[in-house]
Amino acid sequence: MSPEKTTLDQLRIDRSAGDRQRARGRRWLLPVAAVLVALFVLVGWWTTRSTVVEVVTAAARERTQGRAGTVLNASGYVTARRQATVSSKVTGKVVEVLIEEGMEVEEGQVLARLDQTNVRAGYELAAAQLAAAKSSLRETEVRLAEAELELGRQRRLVSGEIGSQDALDRAQAEADAVAARLERERREVEVAERQLAVWRRELEDRVIRAPFSGVVVAKNAQPGEMISPISAGGGFTRTGIGTLVDMASLEIEVDVNEAYINRVAAGQEVTATLDAYPDWQIPCRVIAIIPTADRQKATVQVRVGFDELDPRILPDMGVKVGFREAGDEAAGRAVVVVPRDAVRQSEGEDAVFVVADGRAELRAVAVGAGFGDEVEIASGVATGERVVVDGFDGLADGAPVRETTR
Repeated sequence: MSPEKTTLDQLRIDRSAGDRQRARGRRWLLPVAAVLVALFVLVGWWTTRSTVVEVVTAAARERTQGRAGTVLNASGYVTARRQATVSSKVTGKVVEVLIEEGMEVEEGQVLARLDQTNVRAGYELAAAQLAAAKSSLRETEVRLAEAELELGRQRRLVSGEIGSQDALDRAQAEADAVAARLERERREVEVAERQLAVWRRELEDRVIRAPFSGVVVAKNAQPGEMISPISAGGGFTRTGIGTLVDMASLEIEVDVNEAYINRVAAGQEVTATLDAYPDWQIPCRVIAIIPTADRQKATVQVRVGFDELDPRILPDMGVKVGFREAGDEAAGRAVVVVPRDAVRQSEGEDAVFVVADGRAELRAVAVGAGFGDEVEIASGVATGERVVVDGFDGLADGAPVRETTR
């Protein structure tokens, strides 16, 4: 080879080395790309898996409600027809109080006792006077028997013409006098017995008893205090031992606007809801409409009685009542109910999470009446749809869920 050709060959660029180096680069890029793709898929799968929320669901069901339509709503209070602040007939000092708030008492049971010292002394004096009168009466009865015997002897003597008429007259007078004295002493014994009865009544008046069976709702006096049936003593004298309520006489008093009283009738069915138990609907019935109006408030008072009493109903509780229209009881209506735990608050409105196709959907609903652990859903949920009742942490509208049925 000529020198010139060798020199030209040395000046030629050798591209085979670069091709080999690029080939080596492509060989390690492929595994790295595969690892990156696998890592991306793994991260996507883990992210998707971590957002699935475990929830507990329950099905919305249909409930047949046999409640008649409400024609009027009103509010009132629970009252007792038999309620009394028990006091004494006389003024005296309390020595014993046998009641406490919440105690059940029977009619005639002793509630308290007043000081009987002076009255008992008078009673014992009257008893002694009665005993003395009876002793005098027995003595006079003996004297009368003796006088009658003497009168008999004198009559026999006169009839035999042995005795004198004068002696007979004296014997007759003596017998009549003793008989008169006996009659007077009998009257004295009767007076003494009545006097003793008065003192016995005074003693009994110092014992305060329950006028009827009921529950003590207030204890107003303590031992050592003065009590009187009238207000006296500048406010230092109590006017009652305690307040007794007959729980069997509880009812509801409602003031109905006179413009709507035509919607109320005696015997009408009523649904009552106590403010203390807003989810408890109590069946009631109108007892009477008081036949007079309050000109200041333009209302008419209506008495409503409970169909069945319950220990949770207490005097002076606030209550809301709904007067139901007559003749509509048999025509029941079907409502959709869900567990009460399913209802949530979203932006100040009632809402529930409905699960469909593995995702939670937040829906606004209209909540109606309550039935224990369930509530009526007037709109927003259909019968058979499943709603979330537990597992709300991290739950949002459209979130994927994994449900467990209840």
